[in-house]
Amino acid sequence: MPQRGPRGVLPALDRLERWSGGDHIIESVRHAVRSLPLGRGRDALHGRIGLGHPVHPLLVQVPVGTWLSATVLDLLPGERRGQRVLIGVGVAAALPAAASGWVDWAELHHQQQRVGLVHALSNAAAVGAFTASLVARCRGSHTLGKGLGLAGLALTGVGGALGGHMAYRQASGANHAEYVPHVVTPGWHPLGNVSDFPVGRAVRRQIDDVPVMVVREAEGAVHVLADHCSHMAGPLSEGDITDGCVRCPWHGSVFRLADGWNVKGPATAPQPAFDSRITDGRVEVRIRQRAQTDLESADTA
Repeated sequence: MPQRGPRGVLPALDRLERWSGGDHIIESVRHAVRSLPLGRGRDALHGRIGLGHPVHPLLVQVPVGTWLSATVLDLLPGERRGQRVLIGVGVAAALPAAASGWVDWAELHHQQQRVGLVHALSNAAAVGAFTASLVARCRGSHTLGKGLGLAGLALTGVGGALGGHMAYRQASGANHAEYVPHVVTPGWHPLGNVSDFPVGRAVRRQIDDVPVMVVREAEGAVHVLADHCSHMAGPLSEGDITDGCVRCPWHGSVFRLADGWNVKGPATAPQPAFDSRITDGRVEVRIRQRAQTDLESADTA
């Protein structure tokens, strides 16, 4: 007897990832978000400045927490003002949370963006429900306000589940280069003769099956970074080399060649960097343990 295909949440999400029917809408929204004149504010919304990982998961804690607290208070007799305050705070806090989410979303690949768009629509519906709940409560319609609040909380749960799918199953916002220091064996590794690396051009090599990007400067210094971009694993060796930095060809993150520091987002984590030396005309490298002073570098580049 033929087996039925799998059913449930995960198969449905897998189908959503593969559904390309809304890609024209996604591309239009993506272009609009990336065209916003945010300047350095874009890096702040990504979480690159000061935090070092996406800021969106942190910001969403406020609306989720306040709306859940308001719903709990709805189950208690008497108190009404507290719910209004909590719902109002949540609605206000949802705005910067949404802004950071959209900025991150615009730099994802299509499978993530398809889920992310539904995630955003669910959360927008939740904001609408809680806004309507607040209006109803202010007008004295407390029963209607409670019902709208429950609907909003349910929509928030759907949005949260989709956000979890993006973060943990699709690795949205994860550091795609974090594994490198854990798999490269300690000690010096040969990369090749100095003459194998033309000045000012990126060359791709392997260390313990880990792709690395090698750039030799005219003065003789050799810089080596993990090749897979920490943002979405783009090939840095195919990016542009300018002003001592490399620009990822996929989403435009910029990293310093000298130490891998991410000077421009959307990447929020630096690239694993390697120490290098030249012995008898051959280049040797070893994984660099990032010092605390590196992590505390101000955005001076």
